[in-house]
Amino acid sequence: MSDIPFDSTIPFLREGYPFISSRCDRAGTDMLTTRIALRPVTFLRGAEAASVFYDGRRFTRQGAMPHAIQHLLQDEGSVQSLDGASHRRRKHAFLSLMAPSAMTRLGDLFEEEWHRAAERLHGRKRVELGEVSRVVLVRAALRWSGIPLSSTDVPRLTSELSMMVDRVSRFGPANWYARWRRQGSERWAAGLVERVRAGEISPPHGSALDVFSRHRDDDGRRLSPDVAAVELLNILRPILAVALFIEFAAVALVQHPQWRDAFAAGEDTDLEPFVQEVRRYYPFFPAVPGRVREPFTWRGHRFDEGDWVILDLYGTCHDARSFPDPDSFRPERFRGWSWQEEPYTLIAQGAGRHEDDHRCPGEWSTVELLTRSVRLLAQSGMHLPPQDLSIPLDRFPTGPRNGVVLSIL
Repeated sequence: MSDIPFDSTIPFLREGYPFISSRCDRAGTDMLTTRIALRPVTFLRGAEAASVFYDGRRFTRQGAMPHAIQHLLQDEGSVQSLDGASHRRRKHAFLSLMAPSAMTRLGDLFEEEWHRAAERLHGRKRVELGEVSRVVLVRAALRWSGIPLSSTDVPRLTSELSMMVDRVSRFGPANWYARWRRQGSERWAAGLVERVRAGEISPPHGSALDVFSRHRDDDGRRLSPDVAAVELLNILRPILAVALFIEFAAVALVQHPQWRDAFAAGEDTDLEPFVQEVRRYYPFFPAVPGRVREPFTWRGHRFDEGDWVILDLYGTCHDARSFPDPDSFRPERFRGWSWQEEPYTLIAQGAGRHEDDHRCPGEWSTVELLTRSVRLLAQSGMHLPPQDLSIPLDRFPTGPRNGVVLSIL
């Protein structure tokens, strides 16, 4: 651990998602200390490391994420930047949106928008699944959040939310432009909050627009319109990002036709295990950063206050100790599985428990939307013309190399 390579930026970017776990495997450890962009960093992977990283006491998210990523992905003041009681209170607002009945409504709206899109596109020889899915997801998310479609330029918003996801690891002009476009989304969302408070819009009680327009933090003050806007985007952006999983699910259905045949026949018993395996197997967000809040020692390594630490999400989801034969797509491994019983193994969207830790509350909406889309894809009679469905692991985020093209949706 004392031999720190001068810098691993280029190998990290060249190798992508497997970089951390491949180095850990060679060294027979769950810890790698190196430099990224000349900054000392310790990489961690595995369920035990995830339990340490997400215990709520040792790490903070403040100052952990590069500004170019933070300002594009979440911006300042979001729930992910909070710790302790402040985080729990804000997190409760998000969790209040995720009741089973709310998830069912989101799923129903998604199906409505899916069928509307399918009717509009019927007969087209070429349909970009990711492009169509993003519009469907944004329209469903807006309706579910209590945001009038009439007050929204949906194509523009879809484009801006897409850039927040697609350009998160880009630097220079591409990132700057996406951040500039995000400012437009934030102004739009802040305007919605101000209109609610002025009585000009009355969103359904308990919807995202209603919740964040009314929410008060620990000091008893309502969120500023700017911060409320950030949190609204923290609802809309992750829902759009489910389009990445939908593309992965389509690839899985094509490459494992026995599952497509079963779901097309209405055999839904293994539908959720299939969805969870899609989330585990395919590369989503690669890692999550944190900074040490107070000194501690783990596995003989001393972590000092302020140390930069990055937890390997992809590598943990492909850890053979938790998932035997991790490079095989096996939905049956999730039969009877529960994230309440295993909160540190399947961590594609964070680890820990939703109520207490930084685990993404959008996990429930992801599973709901992905479950609906898998069933719809399987029953659609979709046909994929010859195309390259390989998934490059050296770009963040990634997906099928040229997207997924359908001839029937």
